[in-house]
Amino acid sequence: MSQKKAINLFTIGFTQKSAEQFFDTLMKAGVRRVIDTRLNNVSQLAGFAKRKDLEYFLRTIGNIEYVHLLDLAPTQEILDDYKKKNGDWDVYEQKFLELMGYRQIEQKVSSDIMDCACLLCSEPKPHNCHRRLVAEYLSDKWKNVSINHL
Repeated sequence: MSQKKAINLFTIGFTQKSAEQFFDTLMKAGVRRVIDTRLNNVSQLAGFAKRKDLEYFLRTIGNIEYVHLLDLAPTQEILDDYKKKNGDWDVYEQKFLELMGYRQIEQKVSSDIMDCACLLCSEPKPHNCHRRLVAEYLSDKWKNVSINHL
């Protein structure tokens, strides 16, 4: 049985970071691709991280590819239950893990696209954030993922 190549997967949130901090962090880590896991990535509240702006900045500043994968985002219902209805994190986590299993993201998403990639969402820290859940889910399924939260 051949050993699968190790996948270096990063995660980052853009809030509470200046554009300079954000782009410097990605470049210093050696990120080659940012994978946007947000359901809504065009909000005015996103500042420099609005989809079209972010795609331009990543390419121009760091020669970093931008990909938006909605399969890695929660549904609006799951998000609203947690954010707008002051939901419980454990319930959110359970629902999102079930959703990823239902979507079979480990089969839909290529491990090649994940190597030296960075999962992006808005939360400043990974603890209560779906990007951490995505990274841990893929790590559990693929067994060869090294996760680094930036």
